[in-house]
Amino acid sequence: MKEISINGQLRADYGKKASRDMRRDGLVPCVLYGVETVEVKNEMTGKSFNKPVATTFTVTMKDLVKVLYTPNVYVVNINLDGKVVKAIVKDLQCDYVTDRPIHVDFYQITEDKPVVMEIPVKLNGLAEGVKAGGKLVLNVRKLKVKGLYTNFPDTLDIDVTSLGLGKSMKVATLAYDNIEIMTSKEVVVCAVRMTRAARAAAAQDAVAKGKK
Repeated sequence: MKEISINGQLRADYGKKASRDMRRDGLVPCVLYGVETVEVKNEMTGKSFNKPVATTFTVTMKDLVKVLYTPNVYVVNINLDGKVVKAIVKDLQCDYVTDRPIHVDFYQITEDKPVVMEIPVKLNGLAEGVKAGGKLVLNVRKLKVKGLYTNFPDTLDIDVTSLGLGKSMKVATLAYDNIEIMTSKEVVVCAVRMTRAARAAAAQDAVAKGKK
């Protein structure tokens, strides 16, 4: 899958005021959750669990635009003071008024550890139902998949050539090499809907057949 590189700057200042100052200067606070973990004890239950090591840094809005405002999904090569880490975007927080990013979480990836991410869907071919006057509708733009990131395609291609009028295609009918689809099997990915023109043509055809 496609890769893109951005530069990050490790944070020295923390707190809400520091974050506001960074955003005012065109920087966006980020956190990178690494593959290394530390043991943490839950104070309420007394049980211990492993928590990913978090690295805080900032990225310029100019760099983030290349990653966030695109239909493509990228492996992000983050340069942190000369050390490049491969990661994917896991969570994005935006200002509820301006819709500008105010915080981004990244998750480090490696070639030997499966990850879960969303891949865009791409419909290929001219559906039989469209030839009959229907309209092809894409209900789900991305599907959640699991696997090694090196096996992820840029898009999940779906051949809709045989999809008839009034028919739909569910996740259960899809399969791809070396990756597992995590989205519910009952989700309808695409469908060919009846249009007024198609209904009128079908009605006229029925009338014509009835007169024979």
